[in-house]
Amino acid sequence: MGQMNSATALKDRLVAQARAEGFVSCRICRPWDVPEVPARLEAFLAAGYHGQMGWMAERTHWRGDPAQLWPEARSVIMLAESYTPDHDPTEVLGRPDRGAISVYAQNRDYHDLVKKRLKRLARWLIAEAGGEVKVFVDTAPVPEKALGHAAGLGWQGKHTNLVSRDWGNWAFLGSVFTTLNLPADPPEVDHCGSCRACLDACPTDAFPAPYQLDARRCISYLTIEHKGPVDQELRGKLGNRIYGCDDCLAACPWNKFAVAASDIRYAAHQDLMAPPLAELAGLDDLAFRARFSGSPIKRIGRDRFVRNVLYAIGNSGSAELIPVAQALTEDPDPTVADAARWAVEQLS
Repeated sequence: MGQMNSATALKDRLVAQARAEGFVSCRICRPWDVPEVPARLEAFLAAGYHGQMGWMAERTHWRGDPAQLWPEARSVIMLAESYTPDHDPTEVLGRPDRGAISVYAQNRDYHDLVKKRLKRLARWLIAEAGGEVKVFVDTAPVPEKALGHAAGLGWQGKHTNLVSRDWGNWAFLGSVFTTLNLPADPPEVDHCGSCRACLDACPTDAFPAPYQLDARRCISYLTIEHKGPVDQELRGKLGNRIYGCDDCLAACPWNKFAVAASDIRYAAHQDLMAPPLAELAGLDDLAFRARFSGSPIKRIGRDRFVRNVLYAIGNSGSAELIPVAQALTEDPDPTVADAARWAVEQLS
């Protein structure tokens, strides 16, 4: 009994410490609490919904079963960090000569910020109770959303992202695996009901059914992960979205409970809220790297980014942008040149 009480007391202190670090929620599950993941992952891959993300088909034994990732782990501490925008992220969609960048990429790369917090929390836990820890944020084969659901952080909504009644769906997820045996929380239940707001908001119909995402049609995938030219049929649907898409997240009614971002470094940089397309199209490799230093956008490289900008120019309806696209029709990158020719064609 005493051992159980001390584990509960440790957990209470851990939750308080996580809050002090700026996490909006901290809950616990076991690494083996997600038995539904392997079948779900298998169906996703079999349908080809992962597109060019070949890494999703690798290490599926870990991705499908977190208990195998680190067999010594006894508890998974799941954490949510809010990045709720302080402006309407869909407003820029009505300004076709400007680029729409996903909220999470309008400032510093969240991986760095969240990982530092997770490491501080993990060090605190070791100092308090010993044991071993491993921290993960989005870069390892960890099914964070399923573990978040199992720990009761929230539930996976119809858009497949985690949703909470306490903080909506604008949150980054991180996890601390530990060899300590901490009391687990009950899983959250689904509160989507008959709502279809996220599904109906999707510009490309990327949801074949509720709770299923076909990444090959998802604008976040197409603008960030997809290499080479985007399918002609989908280019017009990208609108002016040049990096990611927030439409399904922004549509969720549970955002009325959204919590303000805990870190000022998540606040949007003014020049990334609605940057002029003409300016972005002119970036060479050096200027691109300088402009997006410390930003997640840097990861996709100049060519893919400018390709996206040119699709947005083609969708702008603005004849003034024809010379901007024209200047790139002979770009050394064939995908950029193809996007430039397409843009000129659309605007002529």
